Amino acid sequence: MKRSLDGETFCFIIDYQAKFAQSNRPFKDFSEKFVKKEGGTVTAEKAIVVQSLSKFYDGKPGVVDISFSVGKGDVVGFLGPNGAGKTTTLNCITGVLTPDSGVIQVDGHDTVESPMEVRKRIGYLPEIAPLYPDMTVEEYLTYAAQLRDVPKNRIRESVERAMEACGITDVRKRLIRNLSKGYGQRVGIAQAIVHDPPILILDEPTIGLDPIQIQEIRNLIRELSGSHTIFLSTHILPEVTMICNRVIIINDGKIAAEDTLEGLTRRVKRKPDYFVRFSPGEEAEAEKFLSSLSAVEDCRRDGSGFVVTMKNDESEVDEIVRGAVERNLHVRELSRQTASLEDIFVRLTTEETAGGEEE
Repeated sequence: MKRSLDGETFCFIIDYQAKFAQSNRPFKDFSEKFVKKEGGTVTAEKAIVVQSLSKFYDGKPGVVDISFSVGKGDVVGFLGPNGAGKTTTLNCITGVLTPDSGVIQVDGHDTVESPMEVRKRIGYLPEIAPLYPDMTVEEYLTYAAQLRDVPKNRIRESVERAMEACGITDVRKRLIRNLSKGYGQRVGIAQAIVHDPPILILDEPTIGLDPIQIQEIRNLIRELSGSHTIFLSTHILPEVTMICNRVIIINDGKIAAEDTLEGLTRRVKRKPDYFVRFSPGEEAEAEKFLSSLSAVEDCRRDGSGFVVTMKNDESEVDEIVRGAVERNLHVRELSRQTASLEDIFVRLTTEETAGGEEE
């Protein structure tokens, strides 16, 4: 039985381009920028290029003059506090919103000037999955495939592939309204991949899932990354660490950082920390010893050992080893403590903002 579709649920994600197809927005030619080398990278190899994007709501800024790019084949995590501008950015990239200024290129196509071409190349899962509750899973995905212009003779195959990839084959005949939140999220991901787009934009893809489902979706994203560019917005920091090879951090409507995880770790400058554990019974003497070292700025207990902050560079850690041997203390563990993504995120979204305000 054919069912009509509520314009406020599904069409904003599937048919968003129709709203803007007749846009008279002045087009600014970015073709030269798009093919020239920037920092040694050919930008024609970028899946997404955002140039000077700004979007305002009743005069209040959502994002202001932000620029970044996503390389083809990258899995990029998009992080930011609530209200930082993540959803506004995603909506502009997918064409749900038109920028007030700036240009966005998706696989070389402008999101406003060529919405139909962008539509072919993007699979989008918004934070609230655009599900139609009175359709079965199979009906919904079939309809999504039709709207995505999947050839008629490939629709069944495409729907089967999407359901199998997302682990929802066993609920194919069930009404979406009767699914759990976790299964509903899986259906949302399935509609994003049903037309096999080269670029996936996922907004909180594991929200509402149980731990097993979360792991399954993460594994799915890893599998998809082999043949797709993935732009992943999430507030779950370990998810970015496990899945992404690059991170973009947005704060207060502006880009705070854009780098690999390793690059961000180096960017957040801090004095080297080490975890040191001694033989049982040596803790009291070891604490006195560590606190007396001229190279040590701070020493604090942490479980079975100590976290030691060195004053300068890591080469001074040798002083710990030499001093321990001279005092007949037995070092059982000595390891460098690296900044976690949570440390980096907090530093870049709080301390740097505060520093900018002082200036």
